[in-house]
Amino acid sequence: MEIVKKTLSQKLIKQTIYVLIGSLLLTISAKIKIPFYPVPMTMQTFVVLLLGISLGPKVGTMSVILYLAEGILGIPVFSNSPEKGSGIIYFTGPTMGYLIGFIFASFLAGKINYKSNILIIFLKLILVVSVIYILGMAWLGFLLGWDKPIFDIGAKPFLLAEVTKILLLTVITKQLVKLRRTI
Repeated sequence: MEIVKKTLSQKLIKQTIYVLIGSLLLTISAKIKIPFYPVPMTMQTFVVLLLGISLGPKVGTMSVILYLAEGILGIPVFSNSPEKGSGIIYFTGPTMGYLIGFIFASFLAGKINYKSNILIIFLKLILVVSVIYILGMAWLGFLLGWDKPIFDIGAKPFLLAEVTKILLLTVITKQLVKLRRTI
């Protein structure tokens, strides 16, 4: 019985470390802006999916939830914080739908079976990242009004960057899944 408790304790410590590292990776990915056309790109959506794929649905999603909690509490982890605000005020702004989408996308990325060919993996990852954009545009529509060109504002400028990130993820997915086995 003592061995079981020790093993569970070690697993919990290991998972907690992975959650903390995942949250840190997400923060770093939010702060680095890469020049891209038509708008600069961050690597947030890449890292959100990477966390789900490599850490699994539970640990990956917990990393995202910790990241969001840090931001809501006022720690400047979000992409444009503290420049454009922080805490709950920033969280409930125009990006809230996307941020909430991170939770679902990380979970789904962790649940997907990646034993198929590279084209199928690419399509699955496109569907997963679409969840972020669907929730993001839904919140934008609610916030700005549905009479505005929500797709043109909330998705179209980012499509080329997303396809690029998904292509990169597709290439490394099978290696990331191997990392999950260590958790």
